[in-house]
Amino acid sequence: MSATLTPGIRVGNMLWASGQLGTSPTDTTIAGQTTRSLENTEKVFKAAGTTLAAAATKCTVFLTDVKDFQGMNSAYTKFFPSNPPARSTVVVAALVVPNAKVEIECQGVIP
Repeated sequence: MSATLTPGIRVGNMLWASGQLGTSPTDTTIAGQTTRSLENTEKVFKAAGTTLAAAATKCTVFLTDVKDFQGMNSAYTKFFPSNPPARSTVVVAALVVPNAKVEIECQGVIP
């Protein structure tokens, strides 16, 4: 069964990107999964005509292990070299895909 969701919804100049996983059969590191999660989110923002760095106003990060915070943060920072969006980070018991370590959702205002 596939998920019932839309990768992103635009209403006026507001954009909500659904949570993106970054799982890979070859890279199970938190940095790799964070990078892929944000690359997937970037695709949603680009489809709406903008970028994460230009438009993201709030991101929520779901981690399955608090010990992964530093690795996630290191990869996350590369996507927002200046003026990062507001962010919440929540530790959860599990994500919907086995071996997923991180899921990231972002909202933004399209300039």
